[in-house]
Amino acid sequence: MSPPGVGSPERVVLADAGALHDAAAERIALAAEVALAARGRFLLVLTGGGTVPPIYERLARPPLAARIDWAATDVFFTDERCVPPDHADSNFGMARRVLLDRVPIPCEQIHRMPGEDLNPERAAVEHEHRIRRVLGLASGEPPRFDFALLGIGMDAHVASLFPRHPLLHAFDRLVGAVHASAFPVPSPSVDRLTLTPPALNGAREAVFVVSGAKKEPSVTGVLGEPRDTDRWPAQLVDPPEGIVAWLLDGAAAAGLAG
Repeated sequence: MSPPGVGSPERVVLADAGALHDAAAERIALAAEVALAARGRFLLVLTGGGTVPPIYERLARPPLAARIDWAATDVFFTDERCVPPDHADSNFGMARRVLLDRVPIPCEQIHRMPGEDLNPERAAVEHEHRIRRVLGLASGEPPRFDFALLGIGMDAHVASLFPRHPLLHAFDRLVGAVHASAFPVPSPSVDRLTLTPPALNGAREAVFVVSGAKKEPSVTGVLGEPRDTDRWPAQLVDPPEGIVAWLLDGAAAAGLAG
């Protein structure tokens, strides 16, 4: 484990995929306990991607499921593909099948992004309004999520904030739209909705979970190269009043010194 310094993220390298998923799920459960004890509410941001379903499976079953007061939990999402919620490519749909349908969380406390809206810009504005309403935020005030679970793409994107996309510099909104017709996005090539840097940086705890050799160049770039957020978007995750941690398996961490 590499302890965080001033402005430095915590790095934890786990032995294998099972240990990685265990550590991430435990970290979420612990964050829930801390938030519920301190504030009576747990604000959790989930993400998509192939790494996270085993984490969600662990949260959905004992003993971790019982450690989270789901009735006092609100769930948000880092990003969403512009597809219906029951589509195989929906981040919400995956989280619902693997986790949310299996725990006693009230439906009104699941704040999915409306990917089925045919107008992504309108959907982004409406979802930002919902976040502000649910959290009681004033105009310009960032959210204070308790825990944001994050992944990273092979191009170092986080959420749906892609290299050199204008939303990397969108500091005046919480949610934005990415148009696949105007900007290359990874498969599936569909429009996206995404939290922006101010929203992600409102987290008290932002935790990247990354596995596999294919992600090693991105991990090495984000953590080892000079700051260049247009090239390495995940470097933008640096909450001024929170902590950042990277949970990695050996393959993903292979390029890191120390």
